[in-house]
Amino acid sequence: MQAFMKTCTALALILSFTAHAGAQIKEIGKAEGQVTIVAWPGYIERGETDKNFDWVTKFEQASGCKVNVKTANTSDEMVALMNEGGFDLVTASGDASLRLVAGKRVQPINVDLIKSWPNVDDRLKNAPWHTVDGVHYGVPYMWGPNVLMYNTNVFKEAPTSWKVVFEPMDLPDGKPNAGRVQAYDGPIHIADAAQYLMAHKPELGIKSPYELNEDQYKAALDLLREQRKLVGRYWHDAFIQIDDFKNEGVVASGSWPFQVNLLKGEKQPVGSTFPEEGVTGWADTTMMSVDSANPNCAYMWMEHTLSSNLQSDLSVWFGANPSVPAACTDGSGQQTKEGCSANGFDNFDKVHFWTTPTTKCASQNDACVPYYRWVSDYIGVIGGR
Repeated sequence: MQAFMKTCTALALILSFTAHAGAQIKEIGKAEGQVTIVAWPGYIERGETDKNFDWVTKFEQASGCKVNVKTANTSDEMVALMNEGGFDLVTASGDASLRLVAGKRVQPINVDLIKSWPNVDDRLKNAPWHTVDGVHYGVPYMWGPNVLMYNTNVFKEAPTSWKVVFEPMDLPDGKPNAGRVQAYDGPIHIADAAQYLMAHKPELGIKSPYELNEDQYKAALDLLREQRKLVGRYWHDAFIQIDDFKNEGVVASGSWPFQVNLLKGEKQPVGSTFPEEGVTGWADTTMMSVDSANPNCAYMWMEHTLSSNLQSDLSVWFGANPSVPAACTDGSGQQTKEGCSANGFDNFDKVHFWTTPTTKCASQNDACVPYYRWVSDYIGVIGGR
């Protein structure tokens, strides 16, 4: 919640965007010796969790840049950390990236200095969550879905609907779902409720789960207040959710493929699915602080992240999709074409990617509920008010 509150002070900046004149660096110079990155858990590995996944050690040896990582569990935490300063880069999701641009916390990227830029997936190069008025504010890193993770001992067949986490019901083992399900501890979870309502209450007229008018927004909050009666824990730490599935009787929750993969690797009874209502998802961008103290190492790292080998191994490790399509097929790492297909690579257009809600929105004639209200109201929901 502290991260939520720190973020509130910056949210008014979302009302309009003022692009910087241009990228602050014209050429890459001598390495400063280090680069400091705010990242999602599991995104920057040096073989400490699994020796087969290490894309840091060789970079440090080749570049002379020591990689320092500060993990963050929510987008709001990332924004708060970047507002505090002291970091060079951040792996920002779409519900944080535009806030960082609006708050002038990140700088434009000179893609001419990124030699591997032509290899980036064309679906991501000009994505609206990191491109403003034709100016790039980052380098695509990884994208994937928010899946429904479930216990296969309870669900002999994959659940077909998000209903198992949104509405009171008995599960296939004959026991109620109350206290046995989880939900994401972040305001962006309102979009998951909105997406559920898109399918089950079409009369609301929701076109995008991130563009909600007052009536649609109220309906989403009402659904979340009912869900509050079922949720045993609101999760934001991936490793705590893993422990909850192993030891605390949790049987269903929205999750990331990362948790699914680690649990399956431990032979735990879990599976994941794309329910019939669809999924939200994230497309993460490596963005550079406007005050970066190590811009040369930062650019070296951004180039490194687009190497096919790194993208391939990261895709396998996190269970998500590379921003460089060749990583699925060129054999440079551990990923395969079949693996990318299983991760949803071909379903890009079916994912509602996290986006910062703003008042200005096409589907509701610029009368949408902005993100600062999502923050305060979601705190009220999970607090039981």
